[in-house]
Amino acid sequence: MTVREKTEHFERQILSPYGVLSSETRGRSRYEQQCDIRTVFQRDRDRIIHCRAYRRLMYKTQVFLSPEGDHYRTRLTHTQEVSQVARTISRALRLNEDLTEAIAQGHDLGHTPFGHAGEKYLNIICPLGFKHNLQSVRVVEKLEKSGVGLNLTWEVKNGIACHSSGKWAQTLEGKVVRYADKIAYMNHDIDDAVRAGVLIPEEVPMEVRYRLGRSKSERITSFIHDIIENSSDDIKFSDEVDKLFHMLRNFMFEQVYTSDKAKKEEPKVQNIIDGLYTYYSQNPEKMPDEYVKVMKNQGVHRAICDYISGMSDRYAVTLFNELFIPKSWSVYSI
Repeated sequence: MTVREKTEHFERQILSPYGVLSSETRGRSRYEQQCDIRTVFQRDRDRIIHCRAYRRLMYKTQVFLSPEGDHYRTRLTHTQEVSQVARTISRALRLNEDLTEAIAQGHDLGHTPFGHAGEKYLNIICPLGFKHNLQSVRVVEKLEKSGVGLNLTWEVKNGIACHSSGKWAQTLEGKVVRYADKIAYMNHDIDDAVRAGVLIPEEVPMEVRYRLGRSKSERITSFIHDIIENSSDDIKFSDEVDKLFHMLRNFMFEQVYTSDKAKKEEPKVQNIIDGLYTYYSQNPEKMPDEYVKVMKNQGVHRAICDYISGMSDRYAVTLFNELFIPKSWSVYSI
C-alpha cells in the first residue's frame, strides 16, 4: 500500500459516518493521477497555501483600514484563525480534518482589498455584482495558474462557495468552516476593536460575558465546546448559545462594523474602487495580460472585477496614486 492508501484506510477506520472519506470524493473537473503520499484533500490544501491569491491575503484588510500597528488582523491571519477553530471542531467530531482545513484556507481567496467596504462598493459598481465567496471559487477554478485553475475537488469548492451566506455546504466539514469563520471573526474583531479604542471589554453584553467568557480565548472555547456537544449528523449550537451568538453578532454590527472609527475611511475606499473601475473601463488594454485575456473571453466587466478584487490594499492605493495623483517634479538650471 502507498502512504496515501494507508491514510485512506485509516480514515475508514476512524472517521465518523458523517465525515467525507478522501477515497470517496466526487472528484476534480479534470482527471489527475493520484499522489502516492497525499490524499486529494491534502493536495487541495497545499495547492491553496502555495497559490498567489493566498499570499496576497497578507496585505488585505480585515476590519480596520490601514491600521497603525503590527498586531491588527489581516485577511491572512483571519484565515489562519478560522482554520485553527475549524480543525479543532472537525477533529473532535471525527470529520475529515484535511477537507476542513482546505476549505478554511481557501474561503477568502476572492476577497477584495479594504475588507467588506471594498466588497460592498465593487458589488455596487460592477454590473455583474460581486460576492467574495463566489469569487473565491472563481479564483481556484479560473484565475490561478494563468487561467488553468487549481483543479480542486468538488467538496472543497462547495465548502468555499457556501462559507458565508445562502445555501449551506453539502458536507459537514463545509458547515464547520462556516461556523468557524463567524466564531473567529467576531472574537478577533472584538480584540482589534479594543486595541483601536472603539470598544472597552465591559461594553460586550453582560449576558455574553457571563455565559461565554470575558476574554477572546474563553468565548472561542465556549463556542467550540457547545458545537461539539450539540452536533452529530448536523453542525449546530444549542438554543441558548445560538441566541448568545446572534446577540454578540448584532452587538458587533452596531458598535464596531458600523462605527464612525471603523467606517471613517470608507469614502476614500469608494473613490479608489470607483476610480480604478472607471479607468480600466475606458482603458481595458492597460490591464495585465492575464486580465486582458479574461476580457476577450468573458467581457470587460468580468475582467476588471477579477483584477480589482485580486489587489491587496497597498497595491490598489499605489496604483490609484500612479494613475490619478500628479507626480512631483523639479526644474534644474545650469
